[in-house]
This record gives sequence, C-alpha cells and structure tokens, in this order.
Amino acid sequence: MGNTETELAPGAHVAVLRKARGWSQAKLARRAAVSVSLLSKIEIGDRALTPAVAAAVGQALGVSMDQVLGRAPITPTDEQHLEALRAAMRDYDLPDRQAVQEDLLSAALGQAHELRNRVDVTRLLAVLPPLLRDATTHAYRANTPAAWMIVAEAYSIAYWLAARHRWMDMAELAVTRQRWAVEQQPNPLGAAVACRDRAGTYLNFGDVERGLTLVDRAIADAQHTLDSTDRDLAVCLLNLRGMTLAGRLRDNREAVREAERHMQSAMATSQGMNRPLDVHGLTVGPQNVLAHRLATYVDLGKPHDALGLSDDLDQALTGMPATRVAPTHINAARAHLDLGNRNDALTHLTTAWTVAPQMARIHPMSRELFRVLSSLNQRSNAQLLTLSKLSGIPL
Repeated sequence: MGNTETELAPGAHVAVLRKARGWSQAKLARRAAVSVSLLSKIEIGDRALTPAVAAAVGQALGVSMDQVLGRAPITPTDEQHLEALRAAMRDYDLPDRQAVQEDLLSAALGQAHELRNRVDVTRLLAVLPPLLRDATTHAYRANTPAAWMIVAEAYSIAYWLAARHRWMDMAELAVTRQRWAVEQQPNPLGAAVACRDRAGTYLNFGDVERGLTLVDRAIADAQHTLDSTDRDLAVCLLNLRGMTLAGRLRDNREAVREAERHMQSAMATSQGMNRPLDVHGLTVGPQNVLAHRLATYVDLGKPHDALGLSDDLDQALTGMPATRVAPTHINAARAHLDLGNRNDALTHLTTAWTVAPQMARIHPMSRELFRVLSSLNQRSNAQLLTLSKLSGIPL
C-alpha cells in the first residue's frame, strides 16, 4: 500500500484504505481498539479523525501515519523544486568549488525563515535547494559553529516543509542531516533544536513513546551543557515538543500526567521571556507555550480547558508567525466542534484559512474539520459557503 497523494480528507481516506484491504468496519475497529460506531462516524464525516485514532488505524493496517492521512498533492512546478531539494540533500557533503558570500547567504537564510513564517510553501520550496548548497559550501570553507548552524537551520526548514506535506522519507533525512551539521562543531543549543525536530518525526509517525524518550534525554543534556538564557530556551523548546507528544499517548491517565509535567516546565522556563524569542528560526515564549497547551488539551479530550486558556485568541497570539497562528485556530475550531459549537468552529477555521491559506490547504485537520462541518450542516450555511469559496473545497 503505497504513499499516494490524495485530495481526500483523512477520515474519508481511512475508508479508502480499509476497503482496499477488503476489511469490514468491524474488523478495522477491533484491530485499532476503537468502537465501530466511532469508526463509522469518522468515515462518513460525522466525527473528525483525531491524531490518536489515526495512529491506531495506521498500526492496525500496518501503514505509517502519512499513509493514513495521505500526502498533500503538489503542482508539477513544485515537483521540479522537490526533486532539486532531494538532490541537494543527497549532496550534503559535496560543497561547490565557488566561494559563497556570507552576507548573501545570511540574507537567503533570512528569506527562507520569512517564507516559512508566512507559510508561503510554494516559494519556500523554490529557494531551499540553492540555500542548502550554498550553506554547505560556506560551512566547509569557514568550518565554524555559526557556519554549520546555518546548514542545520536550512535542514530544519526542510524538515518543517516535508512534515507539513507528509513527505516522511524526506523529513527523516532532513533531521539526520540537521544532526550531522550541528555535530561538525560543538553547538549544544543547535543540538537541542535538532533533537526537537527529530522527536517531531516520531510524532508524525505516531511513535510517541520513543519521541518522549528523545525529548527527556535532550532536556537532561541541555540542562547539563547550557547556561542561563540558552538553557531556558532549549528546555522550553523541548518541553513544547514533549507536551505535544504526551498528549497523544494511548493511556489517557499517563497522557495527562506527562503532558502536565512538560507544560509546567515549559511555563516555568518561559516566565522571564516578555516577548517571543527566536531560536535559530523557531519561536519560543509564553505565547507559543499557550498555543501548544491549547493543542495538547484538545488532544487530551479537554476542549473546555483548551478554550479557557484565552478569552481573545487573536490578542493572545499577537506577534506570532502564521506558522503558529493558523494551527492554533485549527485546534480552537476542533475544540469548539467537540463541544458542539459549529458556528464558532467555522469562525476559527475560516481564520486559519485567511491567515495561512497554503498551510490550511495541506493541513490534515483543517481539511478534516471542513469535511465534518460540511456533513453536519445539512442546510445551506452562509459561513460554510464562504469558507468553501475561500478554500476552494467544494461542499
């Protein structure tokens, strides 16, 4: 069963995978340890496919999470840029002969970070291949921690792009290259960032237990090797990943305990940060902690706690990049839907599409929520029609 691109929302894709196996709903439900009723509602669009159920379905079918969710389709032009990116990643230790101007390289890296923050994935895919090649060439010539960190940051961006599209083979390769780059010269903070991304691949594959092991080990390393602000930044960043992983543990009691542990640590280390801080292209601070807590509470099945974190989500996220704002509104939409607040769910989902349309288009939960809201709103709904036009997804 291959990694196929699909325009289907994840819940509808589960039905396709199940029928391709010739399995009944009862057989898949039994093997995934979910109820037949829940599986049926997910397939017809009356309930959203959650990450935890998606992981369980994947394990039952013997496929990875990206196969359950379906890879995001791309255009032929983007396919050419993707092949160029794969080639640049293959040539990770083959620098070009021509020297690279450091100021031009810094500008190119800054552009890539800006494109990621704006979630302009089409342009980002085009600029990444030359950035990787130039960064590699410069690092081999300069051979300094700063030069190798530019390479690592470029691979971190490549990981983000691959994970968003569910190109999991590329995501795994990117974090391997990222770790290789930070190991060329001592760089404890860079190592923490690399581990955060590596743990993300375990999250993407639904292997949350091993991801948590990586995070806890990296936190211990950061506390031992870093001091002051760098230590707090690394520990906070790693705990953000830890709470997301913990929220998806199958055992709910353990999930709550582990998630709260990482939440408390993240909040403690972010208390002295009066504004979002940049850590090699990643945002760290109280606002990002709130966004991750909201997402984790939704995963834990605590929508009231999630929505109770802020009375004004737009105000709470002021100054945050679209990469964080859009997913937070998607999670808020999911929380409202869990509580039966369809109109509020539509409002937050529309905000996500407005803030970052390219991300919303490829985000599996965004498409899943649209499908469920379309199914539940049997009569014409003006807000849903507006979202349909905005997203380009027919009702």
